[in-house]
Amino acid sequence: MSTTITGPAPVAPGGLPPAPPRRTRVPAGLAVAVAVLVLFVLAALAPGLLATHDPLALDYPAALQPPSAAHWFGTDESGRDLYSRVVHGTSHSLAIGLGAAFVSLTAAVVLGTLAALGPRPVTGVVGWLVEVLFAFPSLLLALLLIAVVGPSALTQILAVGIGTAPGYARMVRGQVLQAKASPYVEAAKELGHGRWRILHVHVLPNALRPLVAIFALCVGQSIVWASGLSFIGLGVAPPSSEWGALLDAGRTYITHAGWLTLIPGLVIVVLALAATTLGRHLQTALEKGERP
Repeated sequence: MSTTITGPAPVAPGGLPPAPPRRTRVPAGLAVAVAVLVLFVLAALAPGLLATHDPLALDYPAALQPPSAAHWFGTDESGRDLYSRVVHGTSHSLAIGLGAAFVSLTAAVVLGTLAALGPRPVTGVVGWLVEVLFAFPSLLLALLLIAVVGPSALTQILAVGIGTAPGYARMVRGQVLQAKASPYVEAAKELGHGRWRILHVHVLPNALRPLVAIFALCVGQSIVWASGLSFIGLGVAPPSSEWGALLDAGRTYITHAGWLTLIPGLVIVVLALAATTLGRHLQTALEKGERP
């Protein structure tokens, strides 16, 4: 028979027992934002699970009915269920938002990095180009591109992406210059590390880390911009159920069937707010060096 002898429990300095580990509480706003985004992703990937009607089924006797138990968001001028059309349009709107955000941040990384680290003639030209594009009204630039190429989902992605890139390019340039002048880069130079190694191991990872949060912000902004272009007739044409196209189709009946414009607009606002909230929390967590 053996006896196990255990010593006294560890005691913190001052004779007090150690404090229990603190649990990290998820902010309520972040939890709601993540839940909303998960719901939108589900609607984009599997709309049949959430939709209650065929989004293209015509029912003219039921045209322009207000929201009810049978049609949660009401019906449009052709009797189609607006809720089901919003659900099926989620994939189109999210694809445009994600595509425009990718184009915008890719262009921003290229332009911002060249403006910060390129040879002197290149930095001058790129810096001048970024300033010109930044001063040029983004909406006018988007309208010009759509007028030349023609309205489509791809044109919306390019127009919104190029229109929003200059602002992010200036941010990337500042981040790269700040990382370039940091003590750890100076230490790497003293240790004899090559320029390419310093760039790709120390400068770019630290300079571009905030883009993880910025991407979420950019998606929400891009969806709002793309929907605005569709609302003025420069996006995906009806009968597409893309949210901006729904806004465009509903503006004709805004005086006596306001739900056709109000509800898709509120959906766009909710998604933009959720993406912005997530981006803000990611940005705060990255700045603190914590896991979001």
